[in-house]
Amino acid sequence: MDSPQQPQIYLVTPLAFEPDSFCQRLAPVLDSVEIACIRLHLAGRDEDGVLRAADALREVAHARDIALVIADHQILAQRLGLDGVHLGDGARSVRAARRALGPDAIVGAFCGASRHDGISAGEAGADYIAFGPAAAGALGDGAAAGIELFRWWSEMIELPVVAEGGLSPALVRELAPHTDFFAIGEEIWASDDPLQALEDLTQAMR
Repeated sequence: MDSPQQPQIYLVTPLAFEPDSFCQRLAPVLDSVEIACIRLHLAGRDEDGVLRAADALREVAHARDIALVIADHQILAQRLGLDGVHLGDGARSVRAARRALGPDAIVGAFCGASRHDGISAGEAGADYIAFGPAAAGALGDGAAAGIELFRWWSEMIELPVVAEGGLSPALVRELAPHTDFFAIGEEIWASDDPLQALEDLTQAMR
């Protein structure tokens, strides 16, 4: 994932979904808005459910030349031929994931609101750092990763940064000059019209 001048969209799946019906909702979004990457992010440890979801999403994503990563399941990323892994434990697993998946895989790290964890993950070989929640209460311990963190990172660190969690058009507008990617999930999947909800957010980037 390369760092762009204008933030790109990084879609995150719901925590639970039926693969066929979700892919029917997903496909029109992928065909209408430029998407850099998709993260399969399922709650729980149902391996069969993860495998079914990954197979369905891989077909939809790779047909459109969009990268597909999986949250935390490094072994499944290898087995299923996915493009990489998104690690939710900051810097702790980055080095092992990079060693296992090789230099060409995407390895991302969610680092909450911790500048130190972000730097450590980058040094360990992460391709991008995700900070969040951008709005208090959406992810992790509920503490917001404020605009000052994104501003500092974009000025001081070359490694691409992702903003996620509780994104609104107003927050996207504020963060757009200081982030490379917006990870967008429930902000649109909770809507009856995901494409319109996404377009409302992307308009705020311009």
